[in-house]
Amino acid sequence: MSHEGIQFLSPEEQEQKQREEHRASQLSRDALTPAKVRVLKSEGTGMEIDWADGHHSQWTFQWLRDGCPCATCVEERKQHGRQPGQPKPRQPQLLQLYEAPARPSSAQAVGRYAIQFHWQDGHSSGIYSWDFLRRNCPCAACIAAR
Repeated sequence: MSHEGIQFLSPEEQEQKQREEHRASQLSRDALTPAKVRVLKSEGTGMEIDWADGHHSQWTFQWLRDGCPCATCVEERKQHGRQPGQPKPRQPQLLQLYEAPARPSSAQAVGRYAIQFHWQDGHSSGIYSWDFLRRNCPCAACIAAR
């Protein structure tokens, strides 16, 4: 007997899924449709999206790298109780080593629904859907609404 398509969720996962479905019903199609996407790679600053509903969002490259939506990064964040975009805690060291800022070596569209970054640290499995990005908009109004 095949169990394909059947999901077994914990009560916490069920609650999270219900919250996400509720939020999904609150966003219009225009709220999830980018009118203009700018990846500011040369400037090294991040990405900006002007949405079809008139909203403007911007993320730093560090936020995007720390908020990677791939399964490995999501699982690691869950284990440590971090939200997307929240940096990993650093271990105190006597001599702090230089760590290059997060920066993509390239970015490409994934169909009409997402963008994918190939990070200079070699990571490239995260696909950032427009839905994920809009729901994690770091502007003050969106943070207050969450």
